[in-house]
Parts: sequence; C-alpha cells; structure tokens
Amino acid sequence: MSKAVPSTLFGRRLRAARERAFLPQDRLGVLIGLDEGCSSARISRYETGTHEPPFAIAASLAKVLKIPVAYLYCLEDDLADLILDLGRLTRGKRVAVANAIQRIAQMDNATGF
Repeated sequence: MSKAVPSTLFGRRLRAARERAFLPQDRLGVLIGLDEGCSSARISRYETGTHEPPFAIAASLAKVLKIPVAYLYCLEDDLADLILDLGRLTRGKRVAVANAIQRIAQMDNATGF
C-alpha cells in the first residue's frame, strides 16, 4: 500500500515530525487520546490534508511529538527549521538567542539593511 502524499503544509510537517519520532499513525493517535479503532485513519486524514485538526488537537500532537506547535503552521521552511531548533533549547538559551537576534536586527536598522 502506498502512502498518500500530504497536500497541505500542516500535513507535510505533521508527517515529517511523526516519522522523526518513529511513531506509527495509530500510536500517535492513541497518545493524543483518540480511540484505537480510528486513530490511524484520523492521523492519516490530518497528514493528507483531508481534514485539519482543531488547534487544541494540533497542540496535543505537538506535545506528544515534542515539537513547538508553531512548527506545524510556519509557512517558510527555513523558519520552521529554526523553530524546531529553538524548541530543543532550554528557556535560558532561547532568551540568549532572542537577545542576539534583537542585537542583529538593531544593527540592520542602524545600517539600513
């Protein structure tokens, strides 16, 4: 049986995160509280873009997959990758990164770039 290709950004990101976590669709569904009998089909529908989950379900998926929920919705791939990287950092390190970004942005503003 061939896999359906995700047609939505959310679906592509969800499938990529699930596969990185080495979780089958049915297990992911059960971990977010779906009935075992329908969990695989529901996750498949989210991944293929047939249905988009409510935000609360997306947040549950992100929590189980240990990713920031923003990753699932980010339009730009490079920013999505940054979101994943930032999500792996401690809060203190994220603050340090945010401060560094602010300094860079201020330098760009001062030089007109």
